[in-house]
Amino acid sequence: MIKMAFRSLIGNGLKTWLNVFVLSFVFVLIIFMQGLLEGWNRQALNDTVKWEIAGGEYWNLKYDPFDPFSIDSSAAVLPATLKSDYKAHQIEPVLFSPGTIYPGGRMQSVLLKGIRPDQHLVALPTYLLKSKGSDIPVIIGAHMAKQANLKVDDLVTLRWRDVNGTFEAVDIRIAGVFTTSVPTVDVGQIWLSLDQLQKMTLRPEASNIIIKSTEVTAQNLTEWPFKDQTELTKQTAAMIRQKSNSYNVLYTIFFLLALIAIFDTQTLSIFRRQREIGTLVALGMTQRQVVTLFTLEGTMHAVLAILVGAVWGLPIFISFATSGLHLPMDVSSFGIPMADRMYPVFTPKLILGTMSLITVITALVSYLPAHKIARMNPTEAIRGKAL
Repeated sequence: MIKMAFRSLIGNGLKTWLNVFVLSFVFVLIIFMQGLLEGWNRQALNDTVKWEIAGGEYWNLKYDPFDPFSIDSSAAVLPATLKSDYKAHQIEPVLFSPGTIYPGGRMQSVLLKGIRPDQHLVALPTYLLKSKGSDIPVIIGAHMAKQANLKVDDLVTLRWRDVNGTFEAVDIRIAGVFTTSVPTVDVGQIWLSLDQLQKMTLRPEASNIIIKSTEVTAQNLTEWPFKDQTELTKQTAAMIRQKSNSYNVLYTIFFLLALIAIFDTQTLSIFRRQREIGTLVALGMTQRQVVTLFTLEGTMHAVLAILVGAVWGLPIFISFATSGLHLPMDVSSFGIPMADRMYPVFTPKLILGTMSLITVITALVSYLPAHKIARMNPTEAIRGKAL
């Protein structure tokens, strides 16, 4: 029966191969786009952990990242239960303070972030914050440097307000410019020594958040609730899921086009082959076997599509998984954690799931016109008047 189905399928000629190519295009498209989203998800999570959150963060109970007025009120002294972890560099307090810089005579709002220069929990080059003289060294991200038109060793005037509401100003030196795909440590951010920022704002030993190492267990603190990696990256995950849902519309359109073509091919084939069907039934083949034959014939479109898609899609997958997909625009300005080169991840679950989906749905679409055969009268079918 499989040989008969295959011979009939190949006998359709160009129509079969057009259907197979369209179906293979959908197959490759679904895997590539889902692999790209999976790669983006993993890369965004890894970069966020590496550059910003490490093993999670303690937030002061009053701190709200969406409320700039909470920055001053949420600065508090480090809890006593975390002192030992602090001395062992297993946690790193970070102090926030709003400020303004004046590059080239322009005014630009920034968020000052103080962190210890000898920390090792995040990838920031904080060793550059060690002061060797009277100047105040700071580090900024590449996007921030581009926005403010600043480079290494440039001096720029910084104005801030201390705990008493008094405005102060000083010249700071750009000690380093780092490149990252995480906008929350780059866009509008200036990093300086924690001791220096505490001194400038008159907040000794204060911080707004505390970064925790992955090597220590999180403590349950009333005034400092802990945020794990899942909670801190849920917005990025939600955005990627929304992107995935948007792409599903595109997949559905292409999928429907391919399935309609297969449905039309099977319907036309059954109509043209009434005499053949009647003869097969008259020779002893049951109507259920004939239905199975045509369903197999339609399902083989998916099998051939998977083979054809593997031939021209596999080199594409290997190329992009190795070299990545270069993005021609600077997406960090959109506030999206995305590198300028994305590396798709093609998991066995994704590939096998897509293959199963295409095969099952193709079999279903092939069965719909084939089940009409069960109502055929063999005599009328031989005469070509069953349908």
